[in-house]
Amino acid sequence: MNLILRKATIIDPKSPFHNQTVDVKITNGIFEKIGKSLPKSDTHQEFEKQGLHISQGWFDTSVSFGEPGYEDRETIANGLEVAAKSGFTGIALQPNSYPIIDNQSQVHFVKQKAKGFATELFPIGALTKASEGKDLAELYDMKNAGAVAFGDYGKSLSNANLMKIGLQYVQDFDGLVIAFCQDENIKGNGVANEGIVSTRLGLKGIPNLAEELIVARNLFLLEYTGGKLHIPTISTAKSVALIKEAKKKGLNVTCSVAVHHLVLTDEKLEGFDSRYKVSPPLRTEEDRKALIAGIKDNTIDCITSDHNPIDIENKKMEFDLAKNGTIGLESAFGALQTVLPLEKIIEKLTFGKTILKIEGQEIAAKNKVSISLFTTEDKWRFDAAHILSKSKNAAFLGQPMKGKAIGIYNQGKLILS
Repeated sequence: MNLILRKATIIDPKSPFHNQTVDVKITNGIFEKIGKSLPKSDTHQEFEKQGLHISQGWFDTSVSFGEPGYEDRETIANGLEVAAKSGFTGIALQPNSYPIIDNQSQVHFVKQKAKGFATELFPIGALTKASEGKDLAELYDMKNAGAVAFGDYGKSLSNANLMKIGLQYVQDFDGLVIAFCQDENIKGNGVANEGIVSTRLGLKGIPNLAEELIVARNLFLLEYTGGKLHIPTISTAKSVALIKEAKKKGLNVTCSVAVHHLVLTDEKLEGFDSRYKVSPPLRTEEDRKALIAGIKDNTIDCITSDHNPIDIENKKMEFDLAKNGTIGLESAFGALQTVLPLEKIIEKLTFGKTILKIEGQEIAAKNKVSISLFTTEDKWRFDAAHILSKSKNAAFLGQPMKGKAIGIYNQGKLILS
């Protein structure tokens, strides 16, 4: 559709219009003209909203939907609508469906299901067959089918030799390995961060060491093999320090952090509410501050919602038995604005495209339009009415928010929340 955005403040350091409030004329999915007080056009719809901001389209590097197999949790169609209304022009889909996305036909299936939507879907293929950690999956075939990276969602590969072989193998086609880090033996039956809160509540703890040991191991393997490694959803101060040191050595490593680890701590577990049961677990205030510092000094490359819908039968139950995961697309931007400056948020919500080699274009005349629309000053509280997902397991219910995602313009379509 053809569109004129009125009085939009552009947040894009790569654009000549950065921090300027202008009108934006979009024709056939291209920025036709950007400037002050553009004339009306009979062929263009107009959109104006108090405090409107736009940036390059946001990208989420870790999203789970469920389909195929767990459509009761979320379908691809509804999930992409949720992503669009939450401000995301693209998402990387985790392979944790049923069956697991571990071959080219599964990659083709989810890509086909995502055709025609404003938000683009980029599949992550499983690193090992059925994500069981025993044999490498059909990585090259999946790459040719459209997989952008390879990893077993929420599962740490205990076999160090298999991780080594994986890192070596994908270099032949410039592939990226995603390595969730958690030592399952040290985690044991733990369900919450090991510390004062878990002790007081009588919950079995997961020490920071469970994550940090595997982060250190995988960085040693990367140093040995070369190649590219992405470590998702780190949660501890020591993990930040380890990755910072690895980057200084010149290793090709990137990492992400989940929104909930930047905003919430294990103090939230006081009521035994399973909405706060996530993996890795919510950590301490000290860890949260270290993660914020890691964002600000660019040790941490991107922020993800780590959106993971869980059906009510597996979530609304005793804390020990409930599945890990929270939905997060709808609340991501508003929650981040309570802890980070705007430009840093936009930088970290768009850098995932660089990691996965997905083209992004600055906001400038003649470029293709892929933008997120949002406001920055609204103060509000996230409640059940704001949940757009089929599943309702939102850790941010009741949390104060600042600023709102309005929607996106992408693939020639305007989607508004």
